[in-house]
Amino acid sequence: MFKLSEIKELIKLVDQTSIHELEIENEGARLSIRKPGRVEGVSAQPVPAAAPSVPAAATAPAQAPAPDAAGQGEQPDRSGLHAIVSPMVGTFYRAPSPDAAPFVNLGDKVTEKTVVCILEAMKLMNPLEAEARGEIVEILAENGQLVEFGQPLFLVKPE
Repeated sequence: MFKLSEIKELIKLVDQTSIHELEIENEGARLSIRKPGRVEGVSAQPVPAAAPSVPAAATAPAQAPAPDAAGQGEQPDRSGLHAIVSPMVGTFYRAPSPDAAPFVNLGDKVTEKTVVCILEAMKLMNPLEAEARGEIVEILAENGQLVEFGQPLFLVKPE
């Protein structure tokens, strides 16, 4: 079951981000938070034990970076790249612990089952798999950064 302090923190996080809806399942309970303007309300309800966990990351179009400080610089061609996106709101960690090596670095080859990072949500560590075969060509999130649902985290050049 969710603690009231956890629910309040999640409501605050949703309110401060651009996401409009958040659903989380934990220990047989489901929490759904929606911003006003779409479908209003917050609800918590029991969930059957066999309910699926957080959905797998989906492919999302990569976003082009802003120009450098001088306003110059060419935008890299990102067509054909696979974006590994965050399936939830949470804290992005590149390594399993502060003193450990990152799961992946630029140029590393990954398979569908390669763990590329950990996303922490409500004190739960959730490993994220690449779900694509190829080479890591860009890392879009900083270690310890709060990430949003659907935010691109890595770009993979498919094999």
